[in-house]
Amino acid sequence: MFRAVYPAATKFKYIVQTIAKIMDEVPFIATQEGLEVRALTPDKTTMIILKLPVMAFEEYELDEDKKKFIVAADELNRVAKRGTRNDLVELKLNEEQRRLEINFIDKKTGVTRSFYVPLREGIVEELAEPQVELTVSLRMEADDLKEIINDAKIVSDEVEFVAYEDRLEVLSVEAQKKYHGVFREGEPLLSLTLTGNPPVRSKYSIDLLKASTKATSAAETATIEYGEALPMKITFDLPGGGLLVYWISPRV
Repeated sequence: MFRAVYPAATKFKYIVQTIAKIMDEVPFIATQEGLEVRALTPDKTTMIILKLPVMAFEEYELDEDKKKFIVAADELNRVAKRGTRNDLVELKLNEEQRRLEINFIDKKTGVTRSFYVPLREGIVEELAEPQVELTVSLRMEADDLKEIINDAKIVSDEVEFVAYEDRLEVLSVEAQKKYHGVFREGEPLLSLTLTGNPPVRSKYSIDLLKASTKATSAAETATIEYGEALPMKITFDLPGGGLLVYWISPRV
């Protein structure tokens, strides 16, 4: 038996929307430590990892060490959209009837709305994160990251990140168009750490970065890490100690 109550249905909605934007299926792993999703896109350009520790839930029950199950991303997304700011969201796994029960419980009235999402057959792989040394680390408000990506998308389909000791420059160039952003600690970066030799450059697909921005509605801050021509790791801090991590392959 697996059952968990997440305190904010709207946050849950944005988390699911972020995953559904790039995945056809959502492979869940429930453990005594919490609920996880680890998935890789078919073209292997993006890996997404969701970690919701037990402390992120109001209630959490699991009758064994680990349970794994898969649901269709589009079906889960359609249900998650029905959650409102007044709702708790309860997840209940029914293995006999092969479905995930999702209940939205109004915090004020106690009214419950129930939906059922069928389970899919398949193997849930416990994917490991890429083992690479990322030499640039910076933190910013999640909304600021969204604005940077939206600005760069106006110009081109790829964007270059260039880190110096005292600043980050973001460039998007195509034909006679150009976007150039310069960001420093406090303007608006919360922190910037560089362990490699500057400048550290790497290019990424704007569409892949754009797919992550739904998470900005559920997170306050984002940590961006990358290295010279290496994957970018974007970590969104979720309420209750949760994390939503994106690994995005570089453009060569």
